[in-house]
Amino acid sequence: MAMRRVASKVARAFASPSSLVFTRELQASSGNKKIVGVFYKANEYAEMNPNFLGCAENALGIREWLESKGHQYIVTPDKEGPDCELEKHIPDLHVLISTPFHPAYVTAERIKKAKNLQLLLTAGIGSDHVDLKAAAAAGLTVAEVTGSNTVSVAEDELMRILILVRNFLPGHHQVINGEWNVAGIAHRAYDLEGKTVGTVGAGRIGRLLLQRLKPFNCNLLYHDRLKMDSELENEIGAKFEEDLDKMLSKFRSQILRGVEVAFLHTDSSLLMSLRGMFDKEKIAKLKKGVLIVNNARGAIMDTQAVVDACNSGHIAGYSGDVWYPQPAPKDHPWRYMPNQAMTPHISGTTIDAQQTEKSLLWETLQLRYAAGTKDMLDRYFKGEDFPAENYIVKDGELAPQYR
Repeated sequence: MAMRRVASKVARAFASPSSLVFTRELQASSGNKKIVGVFYKANEYAEMNPNFLGCAENALGIREWLESKGHQYIVTPDKEGPDCELEKHIPDLHVLISTPFHPAYVTAERIKKAKNLQLLLTAGIGSDHVDLKAAAAAGLTVAEVTGSNTVSVAEDELMRILILVRNFLPGHHQVINGEWNVAGIAHRAYDLEGKTVGTVGAGRIGRLLLQRLKPFNCNLLYHDRLKMDSELENEIGAKFEEDLDKMLSKFRSQILRGVEVAFLHTDSSLLMSLRGMFDKEKIAKLKKGVLIVNNARGAIMDTQAVVDACNSGHIAGYSGDVWYPQPAPKDHPWRYMPNQAMTPHISGTTIDAQQTEKSLLWETLQLRYAAGTKDMLDRYFKGEDFPAENYIVKDGELAPQYR
């Protein structure tokens, strides 16, 4: 097996001018680098909190540090179309930093144009905005700040579950509109206690959500490629379901937590094989009245199938903060579905998630995404490896979850 891997790497080195050996030498070399960051624009909100680092104006808080080392740092929110600002810098950038909240879509075409590109970094979790096969073939390194916003996303998902179960939004809209109709909310409001809650994917985020649900005395289920160790499973009180369809059939007018894909030790990224996973047929396996929360990736769901199921009442409520594409266009049909509680992609970009987390989480010291990005850039400049769990593509090979 080891010999086959070596042979495979050698073959790639001869097959592509962007070989593994060449790329590794570039990464270890000295010299100034051109780094481009793509982040959402905050406008007047950029100055309201000194810790608001994840926007274009504050640029992860690393501009002074990078420029003091002689590197060029370009930051822009403009990422779409042939005439966008990002496109102008593709030919000569060395590092591209993006976030899941305002992703720069790195296509095979862009990779081909990026002759100097060595490193693609996600300031956060999830790199499905990158054509990973093309990146691997070009010998690029793709990495993310694994675990950086685990707490933020798990808390957000718990909030969304409660918002749907208690039928909160119609009541809030009544207040805004000057109305008062208790029956209009109460006829479909429930307690969370005693309900079945399932998570598709039980990595860091999924496990943390299940832990936070335990005090609500729910019937907890989870589906994943791997079963938790028995001690942790007993501690959380969740039951493993190996067969996804079997788990889906157990939901009546209760709750299914949206797909969280266990990918590179996180649950909030998208494997190509799972694109459109929840299609019309899969949704039909759920009993009418199900509630769905999806904070993983929008493309996991078949867009029109979700719309049709919400319109028919088969899905009684849908919430999440992930869309495809992002930002979502004004005519995206999820904006206009009944009983939806959608937001922009905000779950993992709290102020806390942008900082340094100095507490133990799952027995690992976690860096929040601004600090984690700075740490990986520093390692890159020194020619050092990243923490193993942060790699998505390394040495021309995809992480096992992508193969």
